[in-house]
Amino acid sequence: TVGQFRIGVVHGHQVVPWGDAESLMVINRQLDCDILISGHTHKFEAYEQEGKFYVNPGSATGAYSALETDITPSFILMDIQSTTVVTYVYQLIEGEVKVDRIEFKKP
Repeated sequence: TVGQFRIGVVHGHQVVPWGDAESLMVINRQLDCDILISGHTHKFEAYEQEGKFYVNPGSATGAYSALETDITPSFILMDIQSTTVVTYVYQLIEGEVKVDRIEFKKP
């Protein structure tokens, strides 16, 4: 728990198929968390579903993925304040670092 958020972390190899939203929802229900951080696919992804926030930070080095041939190096920084989490996504695109901001508020 960080602030008012229960955060779950899974590597992602146990999610079948890898990165599958429905399978991640099942894991999230088992862990009973507000934010589920998963990986294994090496591909950045972030979305809100049924009042929960799901994020895969990707791979900071752009490591090989069996699922994708074009991997963008990425990582995240999460800033948690009360009932809001701001996720900053850093991605290396065409030699330039691009930073996006994603905000999730606890329902």
